[in-house]
Parts: sequence; C-alpha cells; structure tokens
Amino acid sequence: MNLFNTELEFFLLCLSTLFPLVNPLGITPIFLSMTEGYNHTDKISIAKKGAMTGSITLIVFALFGSVIFTFFGITIEAFQIMGGIIFFRTGLHMLDAKVGRTRTTVQEQKESITASEIAYTPVGIPLITGPGAITGAMLLSGQTQTPYNFGTLIFAIILVMATVLFIFLGGEKITQRFGVTGMRIIQRIMGLILMVIAVQFVINGITVVVSKIL
Repeated sequence: MNLFNTELEFFLLCLSTLFPLVNPLGITPIFLSMTEGYNHTDKISIAKKGAMTGSITLIVFALFGSVIFTFFGITIEAFQIMGGIIFFRTGLHMLDAKVGRTRTTVQEQKESITASEIAYTPVGIPLITGPGAITGAMLLSGQTQTPYNFGTLIFAIILVMATVLFIFLGGEKITQRFGVTGMRIIQRIMGLILMVIAVQFVINGITVVVSKIL
C-alpha cells in the first residue's frame, strides 16, 4: 500500500507538472490553424504523428536528456532559441495565411508529402514538446529513485500525449463551426501569438546566456 501511495503521489506530480507545460488546450487553436485546409484524414495523421513525436521526445529526454545535452554540449537555452526561431517562421507563414491548403494537381499532391512533415516539426517539436516540457521531463526524471518511478513517469507522459491527441481530434468540430473564413481569421491571430511566443522563447534563452556571461 505504501508503494502504491508513493507511486500515486509521484504520478500526480508528473501530471500536474507536464500537463500545464504541454498545455493541450492552449495549443489546440494553433494546431487547427497550422492544419487549416488539410483534409480530415491528413489532420488525423498529423495529430497522431505529432503526439507520437511528443511522446518519444519526452521519454528519450526523461531517460537520457542530461546525457544527450552533455554529450553534444547543448543547453536548454540553445533549445529555447532554436524553438523560438522555428515558431517565428511558422507564425509568419500563418500570418500570411500560407499554412495548409487543398491540393488538387499532381504537383501539389507531391508538395503535400513535404507539408505533412509539419507533424514532426513544428507540431511535434516544439509545439507539443517545447523547451518547458522537455525541461520538466528531465527534472522529473531527476526525482526518480526506482524503476517503478521511471515507469510512472513514462505512463504519465503517454497519458498527457493521449490527451493532446484526443483534444486535437476533437478540434475538428471547431473547424466546422467557424468555417473557412473564421479559420483564416483565427489562423492570423494564432500566427501573431505564435510569433510573440517565439520572441519570448528567444529572449528567455538569450537572457540566461547573458546572465551566465556576466
């Protein structure tokens, strides 16, 4: 019973830490804007691949994050700046309403294969799995003391990603309700917000780097 209570407490800690950092409710409008214009099948595929990418990323960094960062000499600040650049580029395209559209010609269908890669980046990384979520997974990993703790952490990660997938798929109803015009407006608003988030990511990363130098 003591083991169960201990694991339950750690599980709740993992959920309460990762869920706000991933923020599935907050990123859903951005996901909908990024996939605006794709058909239903493509949206499901992007959501599934994005959630899978997020799960694998968090699990890998939870288990080997410190080793990976140390081996390659990477810092969280560098990851924040990189994520900010990716976000800014994506937000700029969203602001120009260049994200996702229906492909009809053979050439456009070929181009859609490349476009589907948004499932991995920026949807999987850094939209779903950003610097905050990765840092959270690494910090939680540092608090694990037994194999049971690692199992609990991994289960919590999978549960959070499953929630993200569920909410993303439910977002299709939002698209139907607002229609094409409404989604175009939301797309531009979310693009602007995404660019602001991107700038903040870069500022946070640079601030820490400068403070270490000084």
